[in-house]
Amino acid sequence: MPTFAAIDIGSNSCRLKIARVHAHRLKTLAEDREVTRLGGSVFDTGLISPEAMAATLRALKRFQRSVQSHGVDRIRVVATAAMRDARNSAAFQAWVKAETGWNMEIISGLEEGRLIHIGVMGAEPGAGGRVLLLDLGGGSCEVTFSEHKRIKETVSLPLGAVRLTEQFLSDDPAPRDGLTRMRQLIARELRRAHRKIQPGRAPLVIATSGTAAALSAAYAQGAKNGKPGAKKSAKLVARSGAKSGSDRAEDRAAILAGMVPARAVRKLAGKLAKMSLPEREAVPGIGPRRAEIIVAGAEVYAEILESFGLKGFRYSPLGLRDGILAQMLAEQDARAKAHREFEHERWESVLSTARRYGVDPRQAEPVRAHTVQLFRELKSMHALQPEYESWLAAAAMLRDTGKFINHQGHHRHTQYIISSSEIYGYTQLQRTLVSAIARYLGKSRPQPGDRALRNIPADEHKNVQRAVVLLRLAVALNQDRASDVLRVSTRVYPKRVYLELRPGRTGAELELWSLRKEAGYFREVFGRELFVTLA
Repeated sequence: MPTFAAIDIGSNSCRLKIARVHAHRLKTLAEDREVTRLGGSVFDTGLISPEAMAATLRALKRFQRSVQSHGVDRIRVVATAAMRDARNSAAFQAWVKAETGWNMEIISGLEEGRLIHIGVMGAEPGAGGRVLLLDLGGGSCEVTFSEHKRIKETVSLPLGAVRLTEQFLSDDPAPRDGLTRMRQLIARELRRAHRKIQPGRAPLVIATSGTAAALSAAYAQGAKNGKPGAKKSAKLVARSGAKSGSDRAEDRAAILAGMVPARAVRKLAGKLAKMSLPEREAVPGIGPRRAEIIVAGAEVYAEILESFGLKGFRYSPLGLRDGILAQMLAEQDARAKAHREFEHERWESVLSTARRYGVDPRQAEPVRAHTVQLFRELKSMHALQPEYESWLAAAAMLRDTGKFINHQGHHRHTQYIISSSEIYGYTQLQRTLVSAIARYLGKSRPQPGDRALRNIPADEHKNVQRAVVLLRLAVALNQDRASDVLRVSTRVYPKRVYLELRPGRTGAELELWSLRKEAGYFREVFGRELFVTLA
């Protein structure tokens, strides 16, 4: 059974999770975490400091030893907000590649939210209805509204705990003017979130990552009103004045349900803001490293819960790395339940992108269908990897999006739109491959120095060229949009390929002419003659 590894390089910490596929499910083998503060200097200077780079690389080398000892078959390394913002992120990517051999992938905030959603929805109990997901990291906060395990909307806000601490809370205890300015920024960003997300009375709010874990642990300890011998700071958090009977009953019910009430988060945020760093370090559940950024994190959670009118949140230990592993399982194991969900979600995102740029998916569907047919029936000739089928299908559906900008030279615009768009389920490299396939449907042909191929590994250039030919044939089969869809059959021989067209009511002369025009390029790429005939 294959073994996967996921590494999440966050703005505050790096995390590793290794899992093996067993009975079409993932079984965790190992986990590791290291606080490296990669974003500590980024949000102040715009650059990752050499010290943060070195600390992160030391953690990655330790992770690498664990990956090797478990015989991992496939690994995915992703980086989030700090790497998105840093001007020297490319230099650090190159350093990681040189030292570990790993390709570090910088994902967008929306992709981060999508992967967290996959990780949580796949394993968190009771998450099948209306759910609001909150993931507060070091550099950003992802808010995702989900219904029946389908994302309705996601927004990524620059409200990470490290980012806010660096910007507003450099003194200790937290300065009053810094807290005021930080709250104003949080309120402004939440107004932006409200324009996209209206969860209403979401019955379940799930929070992930370290800040949520710390608040949940501090609340659980505080709800006990402290124990004899507890440290002074722990008692300070626990003591919220004389609690009413209803408050105590709510605490007991919340603890049983694993919930942290909104009122408790607000009280915790207020009390933590008044403490010094040593006092915060002594609070059970927070610890030394989290204490440095907990004031900002607690304030963000308090504001979100109050702003959306939420009763509280439930902490989940699942997160980004679980989503990465779930997606790797979905991509590789067609029998896994996650595979069907992943393919559906990914294709819905392609269709949504097509509609956004004025493409009618119903008109593009015949080209997609012919593209998939040619891919499958000419498989012995093109020898492309199976994943190229979905990339070709996406390119077929999105090939006319460039007309949204300008009909003239629209293939170039299409390449830009696809490579720059958020298409769920596709990595940046995969979107670049799809965009390159859709780019060369006019007079131009792929050349090694082209902008469209610049960020694609050289060993993939020939594969892109083969995929381009298949898509060009599918487009040629659909020249006359007014006619009914043609049927085509294929025959493959060592030196030639036959396409036999069965025309509909309006004939197939235009398609026949268009296909024969592609014969020269077909011969150049595949070394075989292309013969097109009418049945």
